[in-house]
Amino acid sequence: MIENSESVVTQDERTMATLAHALQVVGWWIAPLIIFLIHRKSRFVSFHALQALLLQIVYMVLMGGCMVLWIVVIFSTVLHSSADKSAPPTAIFIMFPIIWLGFMSMWIFVVVLAVVYAIKAGRGEWANYPIIGKIALHLLKLDEPVNSVIDSTGIPRTSL
Repeated sequence: MIENSESVVTQDERTMATLAHALQVVGWWIAPLIIFLIHRKSRFVSFHALQALLLQIVYMVLMGGCMVLWIVVIFSTVLHSSADKSAPPTAIFIMFPIIWLGFMSMWIFVVVLAVVYAIKAGRGEWANYPIIGKIALHLLKLDEPVNSVIDSTGIPRTSL
Protein backbone atom coordinates (compact mmCIF):
# COMPACT_ATOMS: atom_id res chain seq x y z
CA MET A 1 0.00 0.00 0.00
CA ILE A 2 1.16 3.50 -0.74
CA GLU A 3 1.04 5.37 2.51
CA ASN A 4 1.32 9.12 2.45
CA SER A 5 2.99 8.92 5.84
CA GLU A 6 5.99 7.24 4.18
CA SER A 7 6.52 10.09 1.77
CA VAL A 8 4.65 13.31 2.36
CA VAL A 9 3.26 14.84 -0.80
CA THR A 10 4.80 18.29 -1.12
CA GLN A 11 2.97 21.39 -2.28
CA ASP A 12 4.99 21.39 -5.53
CA GLU A 13 3.90 17.82 -6.23
CA ARG A 14 0.28 18.74 -5.58
CA THR A 15 0.58 21.70 -7.92
CA MET A 16 2.12 19.67 -10.73
CA ALA A 17 -0.47 16.90 -10.34
CA THR A 18 -3.22 19.52 -10.41
CA LEU A 19 -1.72 21.04 -13.56
CA ALA A 20 -1.52 17.61 -15.20
CA HIS A 21 -5.28 17.25 -14.82
CA ALA A 22 -6.26 20.85 -15.52
CA LEU A 23 -4.02 21.45 -18.52
CA GLN A 24 -5.36 18.43 -20.40
CA VAL A 25 -8.43 20.53 -21.22
CA VAL A 26 -6.36 22.98 -23.29
CA GLY A 27 -3.14 21.04 -23.84
CA TRP A 28 -4.75 17.70 -24.76
CA TRP A 29 -2.26 14.86 -24.32
CA ILE A 30 0.83 17.07 -24.65
CA ALA A 31 0.60 18.80 -21.25
CA PRO A 32 0.19 15.59 -19.18
CA LEU A 33 2.96 13.93 -21.20
CA ILE A 34 5.41 16.78 -20.52
CA ILE A 35 4.56 16.79 -16.81
CA PHE A 36 4.85 12.99 -16.69
CA LEU A 37 8.28 13.02 -18.35
CA ILE A 38 9.65 15.89 -16.26
CA HIS A 39 8.37 14.65 -12.87
CA ARG A 40 8.80 10.90 -13.32
CA LYS A 41 10.63 10.53 -10.01
CA SER A 42 7.63 11.71 -8.02
CA ARG A 43 5.20 8.82 -7.66
CA PHE A 44 2.32 11.19 -6.90
CA VAL A 45 2.87 13.46 -9.91
CA SER A 46 3.64 10.63 -12.32
CA PHE A 47 0.51 8.76 -11.21
CA HIS A 48 -1.77 11.75 -11.79
CA ALA A 49 -0.06 12.78 -15.03
CA LEU A 50 -0.25 9.24 -16.40
CA GLN A 51 -3.95 9.06 -15.58
CA ALA A 52 -4.57 12.30 -17.47
CA LEU A 53 -2.44 11.07 -20.37
CA LEU A 54 -4.32 7.75 -20.56
CA LEU A 55 -7.65 9.60 -20.45
CA GLN A 56 -6.55 11.74 -23.38
CA ILE A 57 -5.47 8.64 -25.34
CA VAL A 58 -8.88 7.03 -24.78
CA TYR A 59 -10.57 10.32 -25.70
CA MET A 60 -8.57 10.58 -28.95
CA VAL A 61 -9.43 6.99 -29.89
CA LEU A 62 -13.14 7.61 -29.27
CA MET A 63 -13.05 10.89 -31.20
CA GLY A 64 -11.29 9.15 -34.07
CA GLY A 65 -13.98 6.47 -34.05
CA CYS A 66 -16.71 9.12 -34.22
CA MET A 67 -14.91 10.81 -37.11
CA VAL A 68 -14.63 7.54 -39.01
CA LEU A 69 -18.33 6.90 -38.39
CA TRP A 70 -19.16 10.39 -39.66
CA ILE A 71 -17.09 9.89 -42.83
CA VAL A 72 -18.75 6.51 -43.47
CA VAL A 73 -22.20 8.08 -43.06
CA ILE A 74 -21.34 10.91 -45.46
CA PHE A 75 -19.87 8.65 -48.15
CA SER A 76 -22.58 6.02 -47.92
CA THR A 77 -25.26 8.71 -48.11
CA VAL A 78 -23.64 10.44 -51.07
CA LEU A 79 -23.17 7.17 -52.94
CA HIS A 80 -26.78 6.11 -52.40
CA SER A 81 -28.27 9.51 -53.17
CA SER A 82 -26.30 10.19 -56.34
CA ALA A 83 -28.85 8.29 -58.42
CA ASP A 84 -31.87 9.99 -56.84
CA LYS A 85 -31.27 13.75 -56.87
CA SER A 86 -34.81 14.76 -55.96
CA ALA A 87 -34.60 14.50 -52.15
CA PRO A 88 -31.83 15.59 -49.79
CA PRO A 89 -30.09 12.75 -47.94
CA THR A 90 -31.95 12.08 -44.70
CA ALA A 91 -29.19 10.00 -43.10
CA ILE A 92 -26.95 13.05 -42.76
CA PHE A 93 -29.73 15.03 -41.09
CA ILE A 94 -30.37 12.16 -38.68
CA MET A 95 -26.75 11.25 -37.91
CA PHE A 96 -25.29 14.77 -37.66
CA PRO A 97 -27.01 15.65 -34.34
CA ILE A 98 -26.25 12.21 -32.91
CA ILE A 99 -22.55 12.38 -33.75
CA TRP A 100 -22.34 16.03 -32.66
CA LEU A 101 -23.90 15.11 -29.31
CA GLY A 102 -21.36 12.30 -29.03
CA PHE A 103 -18.50 14.75 -29.56
CA MET A 104 -19.91 17.26 -27.08
CA SER A 105 -20.76 14.70 -24.40
CA MET A 106 -17.25 13.21 -24.56
CA TRP A 107 -15.73 16.70 -24.29
CA ILE A 108 -17.93 17.62 -21.31
CA PHE A 109 -17.07 14.30 -19.64
CA VAL A 110 -13.33 14.98 -20.03
CA VAL A 111 -13.67 18.55 -18.72
CA VAL A 112 -15.65 17.42 -15.66
CA LEU A 113 -13.16 14.64 -14.90
CA ALA A 114 -10.26 17.06 -15.33
CA VAL A 115 -11.75 19.61 -12.92
CA VAL A 116 -12.82 17.07 -10.29
CA TYR A 117 -9.51 15.22 -10.27
CA ALA A 118 -7.49 18.44 -10.41
CA ILE A 119 -9.20 19.47 -7.18
CA LYS A 120 -8.50 16.05 -5.64
CA ALA A 121 -4.85 16.20 -6.70
CA GLY A 122 -4.59 19.70 -5.23
CA ARG A 123 -5.77 18.26 -1.92
CA GLY A 124 -3.08 15.59 -2.06
CA GLU A 125 -5.43 12.66 -2.71
CA TRP A 126 -4.37 9.55 -4.60
CA ALA A 127 -7.66 9.62 -6.53
CA ASN A 128 -8.18 7.06 -9.30
CA TYR A 129 -10.05 7.67 -12.53
CA PRO A 130 -12.57 4.89 -13.09
CA ILE A 131 -10.77 2.00 -14.87
CA ILE A 132 -7.87 4.20 -16.04
CA GLY A 133 -6.57 4.67 -12.49
CA LYS A 134 -5.96 0.94 -12.06
CA ILE A 135 -4.17 0.82 -15.42
CA ALA A 136 -1.95 3.75 -14.37
CA LEU A 137 -1.13 2.00 -11.08
CA HIS A 138 -0.23 -1.16 -12.97
CA LEU A 139 1.95 0.69 -15.51
CA LEU A 140 3.83 2.50 -12.74
CA LYS A 141 4.09 -0.72 -10.70
CA LEU A 142 2.46 0.91 -7.67
CA ASP A 143 0.21 -0.73 -5.10
CA GLU A 144 -3.36 0.37 -4.56
CA PRO A 145 -3.06 3.75 -2.80
CA VAL A 146 -4.58 4.51 0.55
CA ASN A 147 -6.90 7.42 -0.09
CA SER A 148 -5.51 9.84 2.42
CA VAL A 149 -5.24 13.59 2.42
CA ILE A 150 -2.40 15.67 3.79
CA ASP A 151 -3.86 18.59 5.71
CA SER A 152 -2.18 21.95 6.26
CA THR A 153 -0.20 20.59 9.21
CA GLY A 154 1.37 17.91 7.04
CA ILE A 155 -0.37 15.07 8.89
CA PRO A 156 -2.13 12.50 6.70
CA ARG A 157 -5.78 11.81 7.45
CA THR A 158 -7.95 9.23 5.74
CA SER A 159 -10.78 10.68 3.70
CA LEU A 160 -14.14 8.99 3.32
